[in-house]
Amino acid sequence: MLKHEDNERICRVGPGTPAGELFRRYWQPALLSEELPAPDCAPVRVKLLGEDLLAWRDSNGRAALTSAFCPHRLAPLFYGRNEECGIRCVYHGWKFDADGNCVDLPTEPPASRMKNNVRIASYPTMELAGMIWAYLGPKETMPSAPDHEFTRVPAKHFHVNKTFQASNYLQALEGGLDTAHSSYLHNNKLGDKSFLRNRDGAPKIDVHKTDYGYCYTSDRNAGEDGRYFRVYQYIMPTIQLRGNVTSRTGGKAKVPKIDGHVWVPVDDETTCIYNFAYTYDETSEFSPEYRVEFDIDYGRGPDDVIPGTYWLKRNASNDYMIDREVQRTQTYTGIKGINTQDMALQEGMGAIVDRSKEILGSTDRPIVTMRKMMLEATHAVERGEAPPGVDPASYRDVRPYDGFVPHDADWREVIGDKIRAKW
Repeated sequence: MLKHEDNERICRVGPGTPAGELFRRYWQPALLSEELPAPDCAPVRVKLLGEDLLAWRDSNGRAALTSAFCPHRLAPLFYGRNEECGIRCVYHGWKFDADGNCVDLPTEPPASRMKNNVRIASYPTMELAGMIWAYLGPKETMPSAPDHEFTRVPAKHFHVNKTFQASNYLQALEGGLDTAHSSYLHNNKLGDKSFLRNRDGAPKIDVHKTDYGYCYTSDRNAGEDGRYFRVYQYIMPTIQLRGNVTSRTGGKAKVPKIDGHVWVPVDDETTCIYNFAYTYDETSEFSPEYRVEFDIDYGRGPDDVIPGTYWLKRNASNDYMIDREVQRTQTYTGIKGINTQDMALQEGMGAIVDRSKEILGSTDRPIVTMRKMMLEATHAVERGEAPPGVDPASYRDVRPYDGFVPHDADWREVIGDKIRAKW
C-alpha cells in the first residue's frame, strides 16, 4: 500500500508538482515523427505533463514544440499558418519562430520595438527512433541526448507506434513492470501448457537496483526445459525493456527482438504509451508485413484504432468489446489484443488508483521498488540533485534477456554479457 500523500506526490504531474518537476528533468517523447510528415505541414496539438503545446515543423524541417496559444489574446495557434519558418496566428497575424521569438507583429507600427519583448514558450526537441523528444525542464539541468540502445538501431530493424490511455501514468507503468499478470490476463490459449507462462503462474521475482533504475528477474519453472528466465530493464522514470527472443511456446521467436514501452504522462488522468520493438541483431529486419502483424497481435493494428487518432476502438465505452463466450472457451479475458487487455484493467481501476487500499504480494516487488525510487527522486530534485537515469552513460549499454537456464545454474553465469547492448 502507499500512503495517500505519497500517492498524490508521484501521480500528479502538472507544472510545479513534485512528480511534474521530476519528469521535467528527462527528455520525453512528445509525438511520433510521422505526425509531422513534412516542412510547413499542419501543426499538431500536444499535451505533455499537463501543459498545452503545439508541435509543428518549420520550413527547414526543424521540429518545434511551442506554446499552444498566441500571447496577444490567447488565440489557439493550432489554426495558425505554418509558413516561412514560423507559425503565424490567424487572429491578428503575429508570427513566432521555433525558438519562440516573435518575428512579425503586423498590427503594430513598423518602427515599434514591441516584438523584441514578445515571445512564446518554446522547448528543445530532437528526433530519435521515430519519435520527437522534448525537454521541458530548466536549461541548466538539461541532460545529454537520450542514448538508449533502441535510439541507435537502424530504421529497418526498428518499429514504433503509440496509443493513448485514459488513466494516470503510474498504473500503466505498474502494469508494464508486473510480469506475473501475463500468465492470466494475457493467457490467450486456455489450458495449453505448451505456452511458457501457462506452466508456472507464480514466478519468483528479484530486483537489482542500478544507477539508472533497476533490472529485475522473473524465474519460472519450465519443467524439463529448465527455468524460463527473463531479465527486464527499468530505466527511470518510465521506460521498460523486455526480451522476446524466445517464442511463447519455447522455441525461437519468428523475429528475435526486444520490446519496450515509454509511458509518458499527458496529464494526471491520461497517458501516451510509446510501444517499440527492435531486432536482436543485424541478422534480421522487420518486414512491412511483420510490423502490421506485430501491431495486430497487441490490439493496435490499423483496424483497431479510431481513424485519425491514436485511441483504440475497444475502450471503456463498449467494455473493450469483451466476448464472454470467447472468455469461457478460449482466452482468459475474452478481450482481443494484449495492449487492450492491459488497458481494460488499468483504465477500469479509475483515473487515479487509491493505493492505500491495496494488498500487495511477492510478485509486486518491482512495483514497490519503483514507487520508492520515484518518491526519493522527487525529493532529490527538490534538494537540487540529479535523479537516477538522467545521465545517458548510466543506461546506454543495457538490454533485457529471455531464455532458458538450467534448474541448478546461476543465471548470471549462464546469461553473462547477453544483457549488454549490441547495437
